[in-house]
Amino acid sequence: MQRRNVLRTGAAATAATALSLGTSSGASASAPAAEQKRKRTRELRVHTVLFDAVEEQDFAGPIEVLGIVADADKRRIKQSFVSAEGPRTVRTSSGMHIDIRDPWAPEDADVLLVPGGGYGKGSGVDDEIKRGVLPRALAEAERPGLIMGGICTGVMVMSAAKITRGRPCTTHFAARKDLAKQGGKLTYGRVVDDGDLITCGGVTSGLDLGLWLAERIYGPETALLAEMVLEYERRGTVWRAEG
Repeated sequence: MQRRNVLRTGAAATAATALSLGTSSGASASAPAAEQKRKRTRELRVHTVLFDAVEEQDFAGPIEVLGIVADADKRRIKQSFVSAEGPRTVRTSSGMHIDIRDPWAPEDADVLLVPGGGYGKGSGVDDEIKRGVLPRALAEAERPGLIMGGICTGVMVMSAAKITRGRPCTTHFAARKDLAKQGGKLTYGRVVDDGDLITCGGVTSGLDLGLWLAERIYGPETALLAEMVLEYERRGTVWRAEG
């Protein structure tokens, strides 16, 4: 039995009790239109980009959060691994092999996540930037309605695609100066939300980005439920563009 199923009932009950203490009977009636989007019924399609030497923690964090949201909160979420080169096998930074079976199809995604893979000469991120295939694919993937998320040094691959140019963003501290030099508006938040571009800084920040996505799309109750199942409390501050 999955631990999510074991913990689901207790965590959901605890979350409901805790949140009910601060909720008035008129809250739903006065909620702004943006808040109503949290009652999402359509399936959320999340594509996570993998490449050779990708950092496991970067992609594992949001995948785990969204998996809990789908299972414990009964949300319709479909997650897929993708590669800019199509179905293939990638070797992670720790030497594990992952088979990617789904095609590169960002037009079918609601969220496209780009994890990191080290930084500097010989790193996975450096190799991807030099090859140019993934940055070009990401640049071509941009479209209205698609949320693009950069995790840790994955943001630098997005920078190579010019996606972060002129926009608030963050990354791992080792790459911040380069991010700014390449035109990104360096913003010191654990998670930086600029609408259709969300970035986060630090290897474990993928958890925080995942929890922020859960809150932004489904509401604070859902994010709190995921935190309780994970037994993880979000770190740092979410910087969000006004409006």
